[in-house]
Amino acid sequence: MNISKANTEGEFQAEMNDIIMGENADVNHMPVPGSNSTVGSFDELDKVMKGKLGKKAWQPDPDIDPEVLEKMSKEVLDKVIVARVGLLLRHPFFGNMATRLRIESCDDWCPTAATDGRHLYYNTQFFNTLSEKQIEFVIAHEILHCAFDHLDRRLDRDPHLHNIACDYLVNNLLVREKIGEKVTQIPIFQDYKYEGWSSEQVYDDLYNNCEKIDLDKLGELLDEHLDWGEDGDNDSSQGKGSNGKQKKGPPKYSKEELRKIKEEIKEGMMAAAQAAGAGNVPGEIARMIQELTEPKMNWREIIQQQIQSVIKSDYTFMRPSRKGWHIGAVLPGMNFEETIDIAVGLDMSGSIGNEQAKEMMSELKGIMDQYKDFNIKVWCFDTKVYNEQDFSSDNSDDLLTYEIKGGGGTDFMCNWKYMKEKDIQPKKFIMFTDGYPWDSWGDEEYCDTVFIIHGYHDKNFEAPFGVTAHYEEAINN
Repeated sequence: MNISKANTEGEFQAEMNDIIMGENADVNHMPVPGSNSTVGSFDELDKVMKGKLGKKAWQPDPDIDPEVLEKMSKEVLDKVIVARVGLLLRHPFFGNMATRLRIESCDDWCPTAATDGRHLYYNTQFFNTLSEKQIEFVIAHEILHCAFDHLDRRLDRDPHLHNIACDYLVNNLLVREKIGEKVTQIPIFQDYKYEGWSSEQVYDDLYNNCEKIDLDKLGELLDEHLDWGEDGDNDSSQGKGSNGKQKKGPPKYSKEELRKIKEEIKEGMMAAAQAAGAGNVPGEIARMIQELTEPKMNWREIIQQQIQSVIKSDYTFMRPSRKGWHIGAVLPGMNFEETIDIAVGLDMSGSIGNEQAKEMMSELKGIMDQYKDFNIKVWCFDTKVYNEQDFSSDNSDDLLTYEIKGGGGTDFMCNWKYMKEKDIQPKKFIMFTDGYPWDSWGDEEYCDTVFIIHGYHDKNFEAPFGVTAHYEEAINN
């Protein structure tokens, strides 16, 4: 899938980096959301966003009579209960997930709806304007935010723009699958242009074009997206309102509690899918369930497997390793007519930071230290290759102090151009990346490639060629 971009070639971007930072500049990486954007910083983005956000199409009446609101709340609660039953009957996966959410009105802080993975929060006045089937749509909307892990995927991206990207994907699925009835009280974000995209890809597209688009014409957020990025203690109090009563705000949870909520969501998804039965679960959700239930190797195991496949063919007893001489053992040495040749590229353009890269190098060292002889090349890249170094069993400790460099845009092809120019043709090329190339993924025919993707792709995502593993799986396993 090609995403709109300001420039057409990675070489031009590299040239611009040279102009801005100096031809030989070595820049420690910092996450750069929307690194291909014409917007230079979040401050600039905020100015652009504020200038494009107008008055919302719907807002609750802050001066509503308390007695009217109380009467309305009872009627709305009945509508929510009926809507949940409707989901159970017509869309059992969503219905089963909905029964796991505790219903709670949130008139103090939420103008429409929200979820934290445990509760369905709603504004009484807003839900009063909806039909029961429209409430089904909103409930399913909140469920999908949980299922797609949108509560925890923003990282350092602009909050509002990331929320818009998430709403596009959720609303597309609901409209396509005819879950409830589309809400019309708010002009929601929905465009089949983004079918098959990830929320991160939609975000990049919006970020790259934010100066051109008219947000008011695109739509509005249907709900309030709670921020899981802030560590809290579940204290939702926000002082007192004008009526003297305690005013509540969005809940905050500790990191440990958030971990428990994520596990609850996963367990709920698997149970809901089983209860719904085959054919009653949207394809995107079914693939996620399959990924959760099927045993699989993590990225460490995949790398070890790939390296082992090379090493087996490269060992020989014709030239024994010196490491065994002192114990009288004849250990297999390297067949230097067919030297193990593994190259590792660290993508320093996206969400991979210095500490993450160093952790990867530590893991790589641990894997390589299991073998008596090896030879690998390591480099960093963004739109060009930086700091190529050779490592073997003699200097493997130096992997831990390898200097991380780069931090510009993203051009995967620069790795293959570099290898061809330097006459490097490894038996395995291992790329640690966030999985968002500028254009091409690389040269499929040149060498065997293993992509270790760090980021928030759908865990079923596969690179167009080679072997794919997801870094987050290693963290969780």
